[in-house]
Amino acid sequence: MPDPATPEPVTYSEYLHVADLLEHQVPLTKPPVHDEMQFIVVHQVYELWFRLLLHEMDEILRLVAAGSDADLRGATRLCRRIQRIMDVLIKQIHVLESMRPADFLLFRRLLNPASGFQSVQFREFECVLGLKDTTMAGYAEGDPRSDILQRRLGEPSLSDLMYVVLKNRGLDIVAPGPDRTDAEAHSTLQALKAVYDSPDDHPLLYDLCEAAVEIDEQVILWRRHHVMMVERQIGDKRGTGATNTGALDGIRYLQTTLSRRAFPDLWNVRTLLED
Repeated sequence: MPDPATPEPVTYSEYLHVADLLEHQVPLTKPPVHDEMQFIVVHQVYELWFRLLLHEMDEILRLVAAGSDADLRGATRLCRRIQRIMDVLIKQIHVLESMRPADFLLFRRLLNPASGFQSVQFREFECVLGLKDTTMAGYAEGDPRSDILQRRLGEPSLSDLMYVVLKNRGLDIVAPGPDRTDAEAHSTLQALKAVYDSPDDHPLLYDLCEAAVEIDEQVILWRRHHVMMVERQIGDKRGTGATNTGALDGIRYLQTTLSRRAFPDLWNVRTLLED
């Protein structure tokens, strides 16, 4: 009998379930439009990257919540990994720009009411960063992961946990929220200014804060590249599915997302630094 402690040898294809993966690119057009395969594959690959982003973010959340020096160094290291992944996600957008608008329009109408707007994993990623939006989460109803997204909405985000760490490290800060007063916002920025004025005196906190800002920046850059790609493909047309948000449709809605920040205090503190 085989030794249960010794795993059975596997092939590359078996380990990665390649045959299963390749069964899930099914164009809707009949006969298939050539560029629809590209459109499906790129978006499926995005969902795999989102899977990895969430895997890494869950570990970052655990490490930041633990809060020791070693944990914070580990969280910062994984934040750098997320930045590398986001680099890939930004470059991947431009693969879609290789489609001619006329070729995209050959199958675009078949996508209704589906939309990338409904990507539950991307909404989860926003939640774990601190960009929680119950309205956006509502569009996930009917998705198998919608219950996970609802759970994410109620759990501490990276932004929440970082304020706990900063406070535990002696900073007089209050997290952003509807109840934070102007005086508390001012004292929070002053406390963060002390870290940014003397980063060598607070290396763990400074490195973690900057790693978080870099993730924020990468998400903003991803949104900007996405906006430009969409505009190149459909101009000012209405978006498919849930992107039809009242008066703000298609490209105009996407443009409203460009100002969102998961860590606004970490951006604002730079204004206070003296020349």
